[in-house]
Amino acid sequence: MNSAILITYDQEDSINEAKGLCDAAGYEVLHIIKQNFLQKPKYGISGGILEKLEEISEKVRPDVIIFDEILKPSQNYNLATVLHREVLDREALILEIFESRASSAESKLQVKLAQLRYEMARAKEKVRLANIGEQPGFMGIGKFEVDVYYNDIKHRMQTIRSKLEKAGKQRELHRQGRKRMGFKTISLAGYTSAGKTTLFNKTTGETKTQSKELFTTLTTTTRRLTINQEPFLIADTVGFISKLPAYMIDAFKSTLEELAYTDVIILVIDINDSVFELKKKFSSCMRTLNELGVEEEKIVYAFNKSDLLKKEEIERKIAILNLNENKKLITVSAKTGENIKELKILIKKIIESQNFHKPKKDTWAEAGETFGN
Repeated sequence: MNSAILITYDQEDSINEAKGLCDAAGYEVLHIIKQNFLQKPKYGISGGILEKLEEISEKVRPDVIIFDEILKPSQNYNLATVLHREVLDREALILEIFESRASSAESKLQVKLAQLRYEMARAKEKVRLANIGEQPGFMGIGKFEVDVYYNDIKHRMQTIRSKLEKAGKQRELHRQGRKRMGFKTISLAGYTSAGKTTLFNKTTGETKTQSKELFTTLTTTTRRLTINQEPFLIADTVGFISKLPAYMIDAFKSTLEELAYTDVIILVIDINDSVFELKKKFSSCMRTLNELGVEEEKIVYAFNKSDLLKKEEIERKIAILNLNENKKLITVSAKTGENIKELKILIKKIIESQNFHKPKKDTWAEAGETFGN
């Protein structure tokens, strides 16, 4: 396992999530530097903190420095020049996890597209640095002309996009086929590590890999689910995460767009999270679902890990999210199987009601914006 020094925000949820990302990417965190502000112009951190970081870095000699925020190419270069080590910002770290988790041909293409988008945003700055003779080795660039370098990335992105479009058309054919056969579809969605895959396994009898690590699922898996002798299809999808840039969501669009076409979405929420984390993650999920064009009428709110809390605490947290009056809400435990049967009944009830009522669009997504990040 490679070692790292982590620079993150001085908030418990930020520290926990950043450590989770490091762990998922295969980095052992040797030291954590906590800051209230990580967007100083030159280095992202102040000069004084940089000196402290330089000192610690010389002492513990990590393989990388992980910066839990999005860095400009110039900031990345400035940090790496002073520290003489590779610097990974939040985006680069998530891309490393995506790369290690991608197993299907489609998910590998999606990750490659996201990597090229990340690279493209930094191409001009890298070329500028190369042309003034800086040529930092960690950036892996020689003296390319900006247009050649930039156009090469652009061309590779176009090639991948056309392959993903074909995969998207294939998905559309599958959807049409399922519709013709009368299959109703259910999708699991939620923040990464909320327990979607465990719930998927519990409802289907599947033995799909599950773990506390972030982004266990990158490839959508669909299985048959029977409710009262009636067959349905249920799919597990990639987990959401806060501050996930739009281009990453866009790269996984062909996978995530399934959520817009599904009949019911089970939004899995970890009720065991702290109130602060619960609000942040709920907001992030609602915003992402809204961006994907998902209608509120299709959503079932499944509060998972209910076996870990008392009823009063569960009710208090549900009320904080203003969902206590919602009839499409259920507390479950994917681990113990609590309320799984009731969840299936609720899903069937919603699908049956869709045959009588046409979904109406409203401002449901605003609920997710209430909390912000």
